[in-house]
Amino acid sequence: MTDDYTASLPRKRMGAAALLCDDAGRVLLVEPTYKDYFEIPGGSVEADESPYAAVVRELKEELALHVQPRRLLVTDWVPPRPGRTEGLMLIFDGGILTPQQTAQIQIPAEELRSWAWCTEQEAAERLSELLARRIAAAMRARAEGTVLYLENGFFVA
Repeated sequence: MTDDYTASLPRKRMGAAALLCDDAGRVLLVEPTYKDYFEIPGGSVEADESPYAAVVRELKEELALHVQPRRLLVTDWVPPRPGRTEGLMLIFDGGILTPQQTAQIQIPAEELRSWAWCTEQEAAERLSELLARRIAAAMRARAEGTVLYLENGFFVA
């Protein structure tokens, strides 16, 4: 058989991001120019790119940082909604940035307005509700040394 059956299967949108913290436990958020809320650094996984490679690439593009993320913290399945297909969003543990790494952050002005260190409460005020749930879950997974599976930002298993 010459046809590849897997080529006929549905394809899902995928994103990968990194949870970066400082030594005070604050999370690093970025403010995209094309959205009205903050996010954590990351982005779309490109064709034939692994989620891990995507997050490494995005950290270089968005923050000019060369960080090797650690383990996976969260997988979040997001259902389709008007104007968006369903997707899988992955968050990796980006570790704790040193003051030297933080001083090296450079953001692309055409993509990001700013970045900020935020407590979990400050992050919840700047993120969409979905992203706030996902980031809170990632913080929990890091603290508990576990991996969490979410659907639309809500804990499932």
